[in-house]
This record gives sequence, structure tokens and C-alpha cells, in this order.
Amino acid sequence: MTPSQIHILVILVATVAMFLWGRWRHDMVAAGSLLACVVAGLVPANEAFAGFGHPAVVTVACVLVLSRGLQTSGAVDALTRVVLPAKAGPTVSIGALVTLAAVLSGFMNNVGALALLMPVAIQLAGRLQLPPGKVLMPLAFGSILGGTTTLIGTPPNLIIAGFRDSREGLNGFAMFDFLPVGGPLTLVGVLFIVLVGWRLVPSRKQAGIEGFETGSYLTEVRIPEDSKVVDMTLREVERTLDEIGVQVVGLVRNGTHLVAPRSSRRLRAGDILLVEAEAATLATMLSELGLELEEAVPPEPENENRDAGEGHEGNEQQPAEETRAPRKVQSLPDTSADQHRAGDTDRKEDADQDGPSRRSDEVALMELAVLPGAMLVGRSARDILLRTRYGLNLLAVSRQGQWSMVRLRSLALRPGDLLLIQGPPETITEFAADNGCVPLAERELHIPDRRKAILAILIMLASVGVAAAGLLPAAVAFLGGVLASMALRTVSLRTVYEAVDWPVIVLLGALLPVAAAMQHTGAADLIARVLLDTLARGNAVVGLVVILVTTMTLSDLMNNAATAAVMAPISLGAAMQLGVNPDTFLMAVAIGASCAFLTPIGHQNNTLILGPGGFRFGDYWRLGVPVELVLIAVAVPLLLIVWPL
Repeated sequence: MTPSQIHILVILVATVAMFLWGRWRHDMVAAGSLLACVVAGLVPANEAFAGFGHPAVVTVACVLVLSRGLQTSGAVDALTRVVLPAKAGPTVSIGALVTLAAVLSGFMNNVGALALLMPVAIQLAGRLQLPPGKVLMPLAFGSILGGTTTLIGTPPNLIIAGFRDSREGLNGFAMFDFLPVGGPLTLVGVLFIVLVGWRLVPSRKQAGIEGFETGSYLTEVRIPEDSKVVDMTLREVERTLDEIGVQVVGLVRNGTHLVAPRSSRRLRAGDILLVEAEAATLATMLSELGLELEEAVPPEPENENRDAGEGHEGNEQQPAEETRAPRKVQSLPDTSADQHRAGDTDRKEDADQDGPSRRSDEVALMELAVLPGAMLVGRSARDILLRTRYGLNLLAVSRQGQWSMVRLRSLALRPGDLLLIQGPPETITEFAADNGCVPLAERELHIPDRRKAILAILIMLASVGVAAAGLLPAAVAFLGGVLASMALRTVSLRTVYEAVDWPVIVLLGALLPVAAAMQHTGAADLIARVLLDTLARGNAVVGLVVILVTTMTLSDLMNNAATAAVMAPISLGAAMQLGVNPDTFLMAVAIGASCAFLTPIGHQNNTLILGPGGFRFGDYWRLGVPVELVLIAVAVPLLLIVWPL
């Protein structure tokens, strides 16, 4: 054993130990490993940061940005509504959700796919009267499996392709080279999870939700000309809203506020519905019915002559409970007829005061809590000229247990109210500081934009198509997609860099030179020889199983990208020792690094469901062990057939 091999093995052991310890973040450990290699002379100093320019690293960053465009535009929300059945049983519903997650994960970051579908999974669990974890764990596992199908599905695939491309005489894998193995593997895994696996998930109480619940919002939605609810009766609309979890509490037409409109009333373009909804259901409501948040668009002058004859119907004052399911409601004071009409009588005045638009493409939705003694107490959005002075929109107000029949912009605020504010983040922060509010959290609520959703899908498809056809390298194709997303504003300029998971980028960029050093010093061949001599005893098939199982085990204990970077040179060394096809062993590492199902720390998706599912560390084994055994049994024959030795 040469001194350089000893040095790299010591660094490797220390790196893996630090990953397993978990005291420091993965990117810190990777950077420390790279620094140690440079100091030891294993990586030339002028090549220390070459990994950050590696095509695999650039591709990962670009895919994360394109994934953000699919999320924020509402493209995935629309796909979810089309794919998921409304009234199916547990097996069909979970199957549709897991399948959707697997498909999405093949073309976008699988963590992003899971984050998008988690609220849907929790709502589905409630409808099926199941503990949330029984839907969340299958969803997480399905999204992990889906990443094995394409080059861009998961960072390990990109690392393996990059490592192969850097070896003399070999080229990188193409976009769909992973599909012949990853596709059947995903199909078998999803079928097992849907038909059997979800029943193995332990029933746990959802953790942390009570403390985060903020109650329902009272908000206003306008019916545009192209909305599907135009000419529908209020009763028909309420049936759909009941399924979403939204309740109509009033209607505004021609400046007249109808507190309890008749269920037989037909809705018209320009009508404003006052609804009570949870924040998580607002986007679903807007997308499904083609509605617009009233305060999210600049006010327009009111057409005073439109339907003027219907003003007398403002006297429909029967109790709201008579037109919908009974509910205990405490009305707020100060709901006189004048206030009912205040929201619309001054619309033209508002339009004149707003002057030049202060709207920006770089907007956020943030919750603010009104503190006792704040300047806002007793005042409304109109009183403080929220749009004129700050360029902000008050989209909704949450006042737990109470409703107000006053128009939203005329509602006098109280201590403890939660305000859903839309606008530039810096301006929201300024407003909160000036008016005695506490910012709680930025809401992951994305107002659907059909044009941007279509553009985001087309950009992603074009990027994948160009890369798959070999017209441009994957990194270049996806960089072009990012530039198109920025130019067309499917991703706001402010969030481009926020969309990139920088710890993962640092991890990849730092470990790629370390992996190359393992190969150059012969340490990878040495480890491979030990594994083959002690376990495989020269049998290529057994050696393949050893590489696959070793990779899966490491991936359950440390970051999957780090596992791929460590195991890639070892697998190549094993193939060289046995004199067999190196692609078979590299593909085994790609599969094994992605299949982390035994612990909450092996994959970010497993970590993401830990709290919402109420899981404990050991809960993952009950479903994870059978899934990994099934995958090993299917993966080995597939690898031998698709990539023969």
C-alpha cells in the first residue's frame, strides 16, 4: 500500500465517519474532505474547485430552478387535479398519488415533487380517515423511486454519468439510459407499496400541526369572464367548494353586499364571493373554479349601470346556516348596511389614488400577526392606504371562530388578526415594522397562472427533448431552459438563486475531485479487491450484489449524493478487477444510492415526512426493509439483462 493510498483511505474513512455522525452538515464535511486532499497533495491546488464546473453540478442547479418554475406557476397543481380521483378508496387514491409523484420525480427534483404533493396527501388522508403517515410514507418512497428513471431524476444519476464521462474511453450516460432498469424497478416498487406496503406503515399521530394551525381566512374572489362558475347556481358552486373545504359566506354584486344569497341565484362575471377557506385550499379553489383573488388585481372603475335592477336583493338576510351545513358562527360588530357597501362605492377613487403601479413580478405571500397596541388596530386597509403607500395587497384575514360581513378592505382590524399580505418581501417587512405586525412565515401558496404554467411545462419539455436528442449536452440544454424561465418570468429573478439547494451543490463540487483522487491513487481498486476477495470470491454476479447492497446500506446512513461519489470509483475498480462491463456496476451504484428507505436521514424526502407523519426513527424499517428486498430481487436480473456482463 502506497503512502498516497494510505492518505486517501484515512481521509475517506474520516469523511464517512463524519457523514454518519451527523454533527456537521454534509457540505461542510465534503469541503473538509476536499481541503484534506489538497493539503495531502492528492488533489492539485489549481484543480481543487474543478468539480464546481462539472456538468453534473451545473445540471443539478439548473434542474432545481426549472422545478421551481413548475411549482410556482401552478402547473403541478393543475396536473394533480386531473390525475387524482375525487372519491376513490384508499388503494386507488394512494396509487394515483404515488404514481404521480414517481412520474414528476423523473423530470423535476424529487424533493420539490414531494413538497408539492404533501398538502394533497394530508387532505387525502383526512378524506380516507387514515393517519397522515400512511399516505405520506408511500408518497415519499414513490418520489424517491421515480428519480431512478432519468438522468436528471436524482443527483446520484448525474454523478454516475459524470464519473463515467471523466474516465478515458467512456462517455457519459444519456437522458434515458437509466429508464430500462429504473422504469421497471419503479413500477414494481410502486405496485408493492400501493397494494401491500402502505398497510405496513405504523399509525402515528400527526406531529406539530396543532401548533401551526392558523384557522380559516375570510377572503374575496372575483368571477372573471372565462370562469367555469359563470351561469352556475350558487348551490352548484357550493357543492364543489364543500369538497375542497371552502364555504361561501356572502356575495357582492354591483356594490350591494348580499349576506345570505339564495342558493338558486345564478352567478355572473364580475360577482365577488366572500369565502372562508384554509390557506392551503386557496390555490386549489382558484385553479379548480377559475377564480381570481379580488385584491390581487388592480381595482377597476365600477360599471354603475350593470344589472342595476338587482340592488333590492341586498335584503336577503336569512341566517347563513339555512343555505349550507350548520355551523356555529359569531358575527363581528360594525356590520351596518353602509359598511356592506363601502368596499365598492369608492373603487374608482382607489383606482385614481393608486397612480403608477407598484406591482412587481418578485412578490411573496406572507402572514403577519397584528400585535396589541399596533397602529393597525381599529383601522382598515383602506384607512391606511395599503396599496397607495406600500403597493401591497391584503388578500385575506384570519380571525379564528368569527366572521365579518364587511368587505375585506373595509374590515377594521383587531389584535391577533392574521393578515395574508401579497407584495415584494422587503416592502412587507417594512410595512410590518411600521405598523406593529409580526411576520410569521412566508406561505408556500402560489396563485395559479395558466400562461406561466404552460410556459414552464414547455420549457422543461424542450430542455429534456434537446438533451435526450443529443443536440446539446444536458448541462447546456438545461442552462438554456433556466435563461428562458428568467426571460419569460416563469421563475422570478429574486427566487432563481433561492431555488438552488446550495449545500447539495457544494457537496457535489467538493466530492468529485475526492472521487477522482481515489481512482488515481489506486485506492478504489484496492477497496474493490478486498470486497471481491472476501465476499464475492471472484464471482461477477455476487460482486454485483455486493456493490448494490453496500451502496444501499451506505445510502441509508449518509447522503445519497455522497454515497454515489464514494462508491463510483469502487464499483469501477470492481468491474476492472473482474474484467466485466463497468456500466453494469455503475448502474448498480446509481440504483443503490437512490434506494434509501430504512432511515429518515438517508434521503431528504424521508426527513421531510418525519414531523408531519409523526414518525419515529425506527418506523421506516417496517416498509423500508420489504421495499429494499423487492428492489434487490428485481434490480439484479434487470441489470444483467439490460447491461450484460
